[in-house]
Amino acid sequence: MVILTLNCGSSSAKYQVFDWDNKDVIASGVVERVTQEGGSITHIAKGKSEYTQKHECPNHTIAVELIIRTLTDPEVGVIKDMNVIKAVGHRVLHGGNKFTKSVIVTPAVLDTFREVQDLGPLHNPANIMGIEAAQKVLPKVPHCAIMDTAWHQTMPDSSFIYAVPYEWYEQYAVRRYGFHGTSFLYTAKRSSVILGKKPSDTNVIIAHIGNGASMCCVKNGQCYDTSMGITPLEGLVMGTRSGDCDPALAFYMMRKANMSVQDIDTALNKKSGLLGITGKYADRRDVTKAMEVGDKRAELAFKIETYRLRKYIGSYIAALGTTPDALVFTAGVGEFHAGVREGVCSGLEHLGIKLDKAKNALARTRNAETCISTDDSPIKIFVIPTDEELVMTEDAYALMKGTYDVHTKFTYSFQSPDYVNKGRAEGLKRDIEKNPALADILVKIPGRAN
Repeated sequence: MVILTLNCGSSSAKYQVFDWDNKDVIASGVVERVTQEGGSITHIAKGKSEYTQKHECPNHTIAVELIIRTLTDPEVGVIKDMNVIKAVGHRVLHGGNKFTKSVIVTPAVLDTFREVQDLGPLHNPANIMGIEAAQKVLPKVPHCAIMDTAWHQTMPDSSFIYAVPYEWYEQYAVRRYGFHGTSFLYTAKRSSVILGKKPSDTNVIIAHIGNGASMCCVKNGQCYDTSMGITPLEGLVMGTRSGDCDPALAFYMMRKANMSVQDIDTALNKKSGLLGITGKYADRRDVTKAMEVGDKRAELAFKIETYRLRKYIGSYIAALGTTPDALVFTAGVGEFHAGVREGVCSGLEHLGIKLDKAKNALARTRNAETCISTDDSPIKIFVIPTDEELVMTEDAYALMKGTYDVHTKFTYSFQSPDYVNKGRAEGLKRDIEKNPALADILVKIPGRAN
């Protein structure tokens, strides 16, 4: 049995093909520059060389069609025809306050996504287009929507209600929603496994740091608070997004610089963050290189980003009302950028967060969970590579079988101490061959069979 997952973003379409019987990823890839010039697909199939092809994709329908052709191609594909696919999982950025868990897509569900698409104008239209395109190719299999916002629906109203006229919430659904939900679900559940605790007894703070970045305060295994808001703009400093700033800033700049609403929206979402501070760089790797040659604005951008992260950690420790079990780093920057992790943890020793710099420098892998705190650190520091596609796959399978439920009543395969990701296990062997010391910082899973 094969399950396909699709993640259609504003200008990309990622996919993964999962062999459910063998519990293994057999292909993955991404179509880039969708709706832009210079489109291409990069396809990685198990046992085959990486395949790249240039292909213009003016919309996500054409991108999905390109993915299907690639998957069934006699030379580079991994399946003979689409009939072997029994379910499709789709990432949907925004479900408003309508969904608390993943759902099978129906016409009514699609209508709801359309109703709230102004809450996610860059992503929801693309998500909808991807679903509709896949439904045309696979009309007889269940298409499942996995909402980024669903994980955060457990927040208390004191966390998600803004201090604005309450009628805005009642009439226009104005509230904090939060995003990166599948990533937080995966890393929260894995944290429980690593700590040897039940999810309901687990308290962690998770930093999902990529080009987009957000944090989640997990209390008793559920989301208690998160940094992103009604849209993904609020919260941390990101690649091109400002994160937190005075709302009156928009009005000030509209008056001073004669900027329109669209100008402000573009500036805060696409021209701010690291790019706005440095004037050049949105990628942390570029910021780091610039810092190494003495670029003062790159140094400032680094300081602002890591300071914002530290502020959220402190506030979430206060919000938890107890000492957290662990601080978790995940996503591209969180998993690979030792400098950002060190900058974030610097000065938090008095709160019980003690980073081991040597361990931190070793932690550069997407194939294993590592511990980078000192042995005497009251709060553990973990680097947990996220796996949003696996969450999507398992949700889609369970929805197809009728066994799915909200995450507090549902058990994922990766919640078992004996869970092993086959592809990552093979990758870890290669990582350790290149860097044997990496083996010393791998987490020890309580209860794992030898």
